[in-house]
Formats: sequence, structure tokens, C-alpha cells
Amino acid sequence: MFPCCTGVDIFYYLCTNNKDDKTKIIMVHQLFLILAMLLPLNSSATSTPIEAAPVSKTIQQAPLPAKPTGTAFIVISKRDLTLSVYDRNAAGDTVMVAQFPCCMGKNKGNKQKRGDMRTPESPKGKPFKITMIQDASTWKHDFHDGRGNIKAYGHWFLRLETPGHKGIGIHGSTNNEKSVPGRASEGCIRLLDKDIITLKKHFAYVGMSVTIQAEDTAPLPWEPRARQAATK
Repeated sequence: MFPCCTGVDIFYYLCTNNKDDKTKIIMVHQLFLILAMLLPLNSSATSTPIEAAPVSKTIQQAPLPAKPTGTAFIVISKRDLTLSVYDRNAAGDTVMVAQFPCCMGKNKGNKQKRGDMRTPESPKGKPFKITMIQDASTWKHDFHDGRGNIKAYGHWFLRLETPGHKGIGIHGSTNNEKSVPGRASEGCIRLLDKDIITLKKHFAYVGMSVTIQAEDTAPLPWEPRARQAATK
């Protein structure tokens, strides 16, 4: 064998030297081994993997409340693309009562100006608040992608107070449900249409605290414990 030879060396040697057939067979074999390592796999092995459909995960310690308790709060993770709802249980412990996949602003980072396609992040210790809960079932929007002015907000729009920025809220994803979870919005937080209905019916209220965490922010210190408690 010729372990130190490259494919080019072997090819050149075969073309310019008159070695015996056995030597040539060995060298051709080694050339094929080199080519096998360099050539890509067939197209079926490198095809794009099938993406799993987004799953709405609702975690319950008990049946969902018939109406909002007025004590629940929201934490949105731009890193994990999730909206989690926390509340206190009968023992007074904070537990996660629901979690939904969500779609964030197309661009990463904190919102700086209108049109930058970023979702605003709440300052540490200063969560945003829900200021209005609006019926958005007839609202339309033109995404300038050729589809025209189409329904886009699901049934509800939970308007947020985000100092320095207007028009930010949590809403559905009518005609854009494949974007959840992901990054495709103009700055708002999109949920699946059925999830925005669940959120509004069972948890959301005017004045509700909403924390939006940056992409590089790990879960808050108490969150792992609260999530674990919810699954017991």
C-alpha cells in the first residue's frame, strides 16, 4: 500500500510509470478509497430533515381556571421561543401553569426603533404590562409578501406597555401559523391561534406582568423549580 500518497500522486504515477499489474491494482484500489472518503453522500442521505410540527404544551396542576386569577404573570424567552405563564398554587408556591411556543421578531437583539424587526426586552426588574385586551378577529395586515391585506392576529391582541415603542403585543398567527415557533414577526409575539384564545380566556388580564428575556438570558433562578413543580 501507499499510505502517504494523495489521489493526485497515485493518478500521476499510474499515467507515467510502467509498473506490474499487481502494483497498479493496489494503487487503483487505494485511489478509490480516497475518492470514497471525499465524495459527498447520496442526495437521499443529505436531504433536509422533516421538521416536527409545533406543539402547544399546556401544563396543569388542576383544571384551568374558568377565568383569570389576577395573580398570574408571563415570562417570554427569546432564547427558547416560549411564553410561560406562572401562578401560585394552593400551597403558595410559584408553578408554571401553561407554556406555549411563540414567534418573535425576525431580527435578534433589543428593539431600537420602529421597523427594525426586533422584539423589545423588558429591563431587569421592570416587566412590561398588558394595557388592553382587544378583539383582533377582523384585523388585517399587509406583510408586503404578495398576499395582500390579510387577517393576521388571531382572535385577541394583548397590547403591551413597552416604553419607547408602540404597537407591540401578544396575538395569534392567522395565515402565519407555520412561523410558530420561530423568528418572523415585525416585533410582536405570535402564538398559535388556539393558544391566544386559551391565554386570554384563562390567564390574561389588564395589568398582567410580562417579562421578555433577551436571547442570551438563562431562565430566572426560580424557573426550573417552578417548572418541575408543575409536572408533579
